[in-house]
Amino acid sequence: MTRQRQERAVRTREALVQAAAETFDECGFSGAGINRILERAGVTPGALYFHFKSKEDLARAVILEQAAGLHLPEEPSGLQQLVNLTLYLAGQMQRNVRFRAGVRLAVDQTEGGVQDFTVYEWWAEKFRQELLAARAGGELLEGVDEAECARVLVAAYTGTQLMSQLSTGRADLPQQIVAMWRYLLPGIADPRAVSGVTVDAAAGADA
Repeated sequence: MTRQRQERAVRTREALVQAAAETFDECGFSGAGINRILERAGVTPGALYFHFKSKEDLARAVILEQAAGLHLPEEPSGLQQLVNLTLYLAGQMQRNVRFRAGVRLAVDQTEGGVQDFTVYEWWAEKFRQELLAARAGGELLEGVDEAECARVLVAAYTGTQLMSQLSTGRADLPQQIVAMWRYLLPGIADPRAVSGVTVDAAAGADA
């Protein structure tokens, strides 16, 4: 395959994933028809099946690539960065179609028979690294297990965003994440560290 053809294939795949994300975000898995995705992407059925075996395979790509385009910290630095990260994600849930669609599909995987826990493990590891940095900085209470805490945080975040979606269409998600941290921080952080962490819903806004 020539370089030009390779680049065209990459663009085609990207167009398909983006179109699928937009369609899944609007219609859910069951309501997202292949023809609508193809029309939005501007590609042929042959191009789709060159890259993906099925709609389920395409949905899995949206789930696994939900973080594409997000500006995530390159290096862990502790509790403040972890809090800021979750508030940033809250803002992205409101504005970033691919991220939102990936989360929607990950939460309701039974709808289309897509079963993949990988993305939850990925986010848990991302959070765990921040917690490890917090531990190194003396921010965590003794007895806090970083891996276990990271999984609890992913679960709490997932539930909070789902409740916000159902109640306000995620309009209040940053505020709900602030409330989540108001109760979680005292349970995991040294009191001196808690007083030094700023939890501000505005941290989720784009720069």
